[in-house]
Amino acid sequence: MNSHAAGTSNGGSGDAAAGGAARRNTRMPKYSKFTQQELPACKPILTPKWVVSVFFIVGVIFVPIGVVSLLAARDVVEIIDRYDEACVPSNMTENKLAYIQNETISKECIRNLTVTKDMKQPIFVYYELDNFYQNHRRYVKSRNDAQLRDASKANQTSACEPEKTTANGQPIVPCGLIAWSLFNDTYNFTRGNENLTVDKKDISWKSDREHKFGKDVYPSNFQNGALKGGATLNPKIPLSEQEDLIVWMRTAALPTFRKLYGRIYFDLKENDTITVRLNNNYNTYSFGGKKRLVLSTATWLGGKNDFLGFAYLIVGGLCIFLAFAFTLLYFVKPSTSIGAPSINFGGLEPDNQLFCFTTLLTLVLHTAILLIVDFSVLAKASVYHYFSLTPYTSGNANPICGFGRKLGDHNYLSWNRHPAGR
Repeated sequence: MNSHAAGTSNGGSGDAAAGGAARRNTRMPKYSKFTQQELPACKPILTPKWVVSVFFIVGVIFVPIGVVSLLAARDVVEIIDRYDEACVPSNMTENKLAYIQNETISKECIRNLTVTKDMKQPIFVYYELDNFYQNHRRYVKSRNDAQLRDASKANQTSACEPEKTTANGQPIVPCGLIAWSLFNDTYNFTRGNENLTVDKKDISWKSDREHKFGKDVYPSNFQNGALKGGATLNPKIPLSEQEDLIVWMRTAALPTFRKLYGRIYFDLKENDTITVRLNNNYNTYSFGGKKRLVLSTATWLGGKNDFLGFAYLIVGGLCIFLAFAFTLLYFVKPSTSIGAPSINFGGLEPDNQLFCFTTLLTLVLHTAILLIVDFSVLAKASVYHYFSLTPYTSGNANPICGFGRKLGDHNYLSWNRHPAGR
């Protein structure tokens, strides 16, 4: 009998050990309220009064912001001059590439600009390039940040192909295609007999100057090859002070972009004539690019851009329109059992259709508002938030809009949720 009991005990221990081994080998995650989405959560009930109030408040806030943004953008004065075609000699308009590649032909060009409105200092001088893809993957990766920061790492030229070393194997500092293609057109401005000096100090980001480009890193072997891509650098000036390079190295996301060339600290009056003596050195003809010189003022909102103002006006106006539409619908059909929107949400009861219709419109407006301020992560979160709303309904604990089983139902999202099922 004792022997039998002992055998049973050993067998139980063996089963427990096997169960423990099985538990250790399982792929099931450890249970917690956080991972299984069982923490307390606020799930507001979107009543008609609440929805109308939110739409109206958002509209009242957004419309004035849009108007103020548009007025600020309209106060910006810009002078834009495309000169890449105008500076080509008349006898070489059919072969622009030969013109830009021939070093014996003078690239100096004179342009006269007329000031259309009074321009208060500082006046920002930009160069604008079109059809130049600085966001190309190979181009963006063709640099070595460690080499730019630390003089002891001058030999680190990995990822800088094809501009990493000279023909005799000496490292190029700064290496890579971005630095090699540095913009090299120059501009000088005069108003009558008065020289308008361009201040090129602090045109780059302070964080770039202090943290990305070393004070002890000097150019070496730069643009020494047979094929020169752009401007040369003074080997006696550290990279942290060569701000034209720092500005150029912050690559643009779009093929049409502007980069700051400098600032003019002179007030320009309406109808003033500005003479620009420029050197048309940069080759954009080989890839069909365009070059423009831009003189611009700035406001508290920045440069000239109407998109932000129109975006706020459109969203604000739409919110006010929906607020009045829902108010009218609420007074015409105060009881949702009398009728509901014509949209059928998966055969739901009429009492729930108005809620679902309102929820979807709120989702669209909420996402649009978030996109204006570029909170894309929050926009994604809002999608999940609205689809997983579970308002109180008598005797029904399931999401009433019919999306819960796919997007909002925690039993669907969570694997083997309850401890008892494990």
